[in-house]
Amino acid sequence: MITNNFSKRHIGPGQTETEAMLARIGVASVEQLINETIPHKIRLKDKLALPAGMNEMEYLSHLKDLGRKNKLYKSYIGLGYYNTITPGVITRNVLENAGWYTAYTPYQAEISQGRLEALLNFQTMICDFTAMPIANASLLDEATAASEAMIMFYNSRSRTQTKAGVCKFFASDGLFPQTIDVLKTRAVPLGIDVVVGSFDKGFVAEEFFGAMFQYPDQYGQIYDNEELIRTLKEKEVQVVVAADLLSLALLRPPGEWGADAVVGSSQRFGVPMGYGGPHAGYFATTDKYKRSIPGRIIGVSKDANGNSALRMALQTREQHIKREKATSNICTAQALLASMAAFYAVYHGPSGIRSIARHINILTAVLAQEITKIGFKQINSEYFDTIRINLPEKVFIEDIYQAAIEHQINFRYINNHEFGISLDETTSLDDVNEIIRLLAMVKGVDYDKFVCDPEVCSKLTTFEPVFNRDSEYLTHPVFNTYHSETDMMRYLKKLENRDLALNRTMIPLGSCTMKLNAAAEMFHLSWPEFANIHPFVPAEQAQGYRQLIRSLEKDLCEITGFKAMSFQPNSGASGEYAGLLVIREYLISKGEASRNLCLIPSSAHGTNPASAVMAGMEVMVVKCDESGNIDLNDLREKAETNKDRLAAIMVTYPSTHGVYEEGICEVIDIIHRFGGQVYMDGANMNAQVGLTSPGFVGADVCHLNLHKTFAIPHGGGGPGVGPIGVAEHLVEFLPGHSMIETGGKKAITAVSAAPFGSAFILPISYGYIKLLGGDGLTQATEMAIVCANYLKESLKDHYPILYAGNKGHVAHEMILDCNQFSKTADLTVVDIAKRLMDYGFHAPTVAFPVHGTLMVEPTESEPLRELDRFIEAMISIRSEIAEIEQGKADKSDNVVKHAPHTAPMVIATDWNFPYTREKAAFPLQHLTDDKYFPPVTRIDDAYGDRNLVCTCLPVSDYE
Repeated sequence: MITNNFSKRHIGPGQTETEAMLARIGVASVEQLINETIPHKIRLKDKLALPAGMNEMEYLSHLKDLGRKNKLYKSYIGLGYYNTITPGVITRNVLENAGWYTAYTPYQAEISQGRLEALLNFQTMICDFTAMPIANASLLDEATAASEAMIMFYNSRSRTQTKAGVCKFFASDGLFPQTIDVLKTRAVPLGIDVVVGSFDKGFVAEEFFGAMFQYPDQYGQIYDNEELIRTLKEKEVQVVVAADLLSLALLRPPGEWGADAVVGSSQRFGVPMGYGGPHAGYFATTDKYKRSIPGRIIGVSKDANGNSALRMALQTREQHIKREKATSNICTAQALLASMAAFYAVYHGPSGIRSIARHINILTAVLAQEITKIGFKQINSEYFDTIRINLPEKVFIEDIYQAAIEHQINFRYINNHEFGISLDETTSLDDVNEIIRLLAMVKGVDYDKFVCDPEVCSKLTTFEPVFNRDSEYLTHPVFNTYHSETDMMRYLKKLENRDLALNRTMIPLGSCTMKLNAAAEMFHLSWPEFANIHPFVPAEQAQGYRQLIRSLEKDLCEITGFKAMSFQPNSGASGEYAGLLVIREYLISKGEASRNLCLIPSSAHGTNPASAVMAGMEVMVVKCDESGNIDLNDLREKAETNKDRLAAIMVTYPSTHGVYEEGICEVIDIIHRFGGQVYMDGANMNAQVGLTSPGFVGADVCHLNLHKTFAIPHGGGGPGVGPIGVAEHLVEFLPGHSMIETGGKKAITAVSAAPFGSAFILPISYGYIKLLGGDGLTQATEMAIVCANYLKESLKDHYPILYAGNKGHVAHEMILDCNQFSKTADLTVVDIAKRLMDYGFHAPTVAFPVHGTLMVEPTESEPLRELDRFIEAMISIRSEIAEIEQGKADKSDNVVKHAPHTAPMVIATDWNFPYTREKAAFPLQHLTDDKYFPPVTRIDDAYGDRNLVCTCLPVSDYE
């Protein structure tokens, strides 16, 4: 019998390698290192009560069994989620390709040009379809994008509106219910009053700073809103439109009739429904808001040689940098899904996209026409893909529902006398005839099967000419070139080869946990039984998902020491926000609404204060001492002084300084003593699993980064999942949902569009836990600590290690202090990061949490050979710095300052540098065997911000 071998596949160092690493660290065993590193009083007394790990064959068989419990009915529910066809070339070369899904957020732009181009394509696609001049590189989902627009408008109110206290936002009752839900969630803590209704019923524009409607609306009706928008804008009411992206291939886009922002989802551009996500929300707006737009923006700049290069633009407006002055807590995106959606548009091109949209539209016209013949009334006067049907006499909604279920069909049931049908890319004429036959059967009448005459069908229309789109879209060459699979495959490979991902090299980013994303954990992404489930199907049709989610919750509760989990938050920052809202609601329920102060250590990640502000809290910073620990005296003083309004503290453990703080229990006691709640940021959970836990040390709530600790890949900047675990007294406040029952008895309203967030990727973390088992999970944590301390001991004589614990050890990460080099060699930490690219490495985290430093986290997955390769590179760079310090190399003209070096630079006839080509490109011998060349050299950030271009360059630039 094959026993579990997964831990040996997941954990990089073997036994012999581990012994060598321990010898370097100076301890006799892993147990000794752990005992000397983690405070004894917070160590778990028992092993994790989790089953032994499965082997890969057992796990995949088990997952197939779960998948079979999901029922693949034909879903015509709509509401922002649709069946779609992911082109095989995209499935195989992007979704299933580690070169795409293991890449990190493109902060190091020179080694991220491939995915940056994919995201620029996405922005261009969004700008084209919406007819807006600027778009970001995606948001978490449509509802999040809508709420971000509302908040952007609120912060952009005119001086007159602000002075008058105008705080109302009008939400059309035609919006998707889940969007209204999230709008309300985001509005309340900020003092925004969301008014839901119809524009024609007593709407007084002067009372509102913003308004939003759906196009087409949730029932499928298309309205001409041009005059309405003109009137609203005359009254200083800012307008956002939630638009169906595919419909804009046929319908006149909101940008042409005056919208200030356009938001929506790109899901139906080849991204599976996946029981609710992840999907890339989109956000487009006008130039007026370009410095207020939330999320990431990809822009065009130039490198040091004048070549066109891409980068993340306007980074100083990112919310994790603005901290408590943030206007959003967005610090991530859905990069992998945005790339897929963009590639869908690249592959199909403008004519292909229009053909798909027209196919759906014609079938919808046929369905509307034919059901009228059998006695059903279609209510919508103008529509694209969705019809709203009124029942005839003596036909009851229960009869429709029962007949549909018997035929394995899902409709949307609006009320007792109306239901809706939304068609999509996968719908065929046979499907339409099946629907007609079903309705005729319920009505008790005969029907004639519809046979399409192409000439007649091509003339069918469902909306008036005033709605026709006349403007072109997707005119850039990238959308008009790669339409054969051969061409598309090679284009995808070309972009992949420009980037560094985990399939090529270790990515030692501190606080990011770039560990193995095992293939066995990813297989389900291509299985229809997980991919093609609508998030609003009846629970009995998603029993596989439901069982998996319940089991994952149970396992994570065991790991964290909490009572319950919510999987709705679809990013780490979203988890922070949800956790703080749960605390807020708990305090309100106790009659302590005045408690609104959140204490945050100065070392915290920037999203912590941003999330606290978004949750309606006031932020007060707590000092850290010289050892990097929370200053307990400062904490005690601020907690006691503000004991009547203290709501919470947000604390990361181990700290962002890479140390298990001895005083963590005292921190928690102080906060609880003065009436506050303890929020633990789970960013560093990879150093806790199996050894300690948030619940065990006394935290009240914690978010987990499943895309860090629990093996969901980063996808080049998303997706992520940020579930929250809570202690028993907070369970009843976990987030609910307007469409599907979930959450606590006194649930806060939804924090994301889908009831279980990004459910499609939860099986990755589920698989990670089932494959490793309790012992494997604990061993993974131990080895993460071993690897970090091995790096520390190997580099401490070359770079100062900024912080360590009482026994001289670090947790799972460490901080290398590079500040001295600015004085001794005129070099910055950024210079070192760029030079690492020449050695084939992605840099560690730069300048966080301490300016001028590198934060290094190797994870448990890296073999000793790769750790040594990184050590060799860092020592080699230190010797290059020493040459500058000793005067052997010029301070402004040296191999580090000019890094990275591209292939065209190295092979150029002219070589005007005072060092050899070999030193530039092949500083170590092993690089001659496996060399990565960055496609561009040092990028000019300032040029890109001064000359902001966020769409593909015009054709003339390619001539």
